[in-house]
Amino acid sequence: MAREENLTTENDGDVGAFLDAVPDERRRADAWTLLPVMERATGEPPRLWGTSIVGFGRYHYRYASGREGDAAAAGFSPRRTSTTVYVPLGFDDLGDLLGRLGPHTTTVSCLHVRRLDAVDLGVLEELVRSSYARTVAHRWE
Repeated sequence: MAREENLTTENDGDVGAFLDAVPDERRRADAWTLLPVMERATGEPPRLWGTSIVGFGRYHYRYASGREGDAAAAGFSPRRTSTTVYVPLGFDDLGDLLGRLGPHTTTVSCLHVRRLDAVDLGVLEELVRSSYARTVAHRWE
């Protein structure tokens, strides 16, 4: 079986330059606000993953299919219509925090926030801290 390469890899890109280049003023401001929240929640410095994700920490995954690789243990991306916060293991056991967070939507492992000033940043930090701890402790084999 040919191994698929993960296109979203950690690199030496300049996180500050990436955030400064976010075209939408709200997304750019939200990204700069979220950066220290994520640093506190993970205890990790920010690193660029791929071309559009600011990641914190890393984990190695290996699936039964044989696919494996490395990914950010927590991260975010300022997207066109919202800021996406990555929650690798999804939202099981995070319902209470989601209920207290404020306006958001979720998909399998993504939290989408249109306006960071409309959510409780303390709750968001707690959610990221919990998600990060679960992700780095998870057995991926």
